Amino acid sequence: MERKNQALIAAYARTLREKRKAANLSQEELAFRTDLSMSYISFLETCRRQPTLTVMDAICRELGIPLAEFVSDVERAAVTHSAIKGA
Repeated sequence: MERKNQALIAAYARTLREKRKAANLSQEELAFRTDLSMSYISFLETCRRQPTLTVMDAICRELGIPLAEFVSDVERAAVTHSAIKGA
């Protein structure tokens, strides 16, 4: 079983960036609101780190999105990306 699913990691990064921008938040503001560093938010958005479930929950709360909805959006983006890449 492959532990690094690059499509999923990239989908998370893209979805986080899109949702953050849709909420009109800078990386700095999201970091402040979630008690995370701006560098960490940047690393999440550039596929250099993977969040824990606790971090995902904190981010979703500040974005006003249910965690289940966010995960669903990430999954959909990963499947779409994989389908495009495989085409």
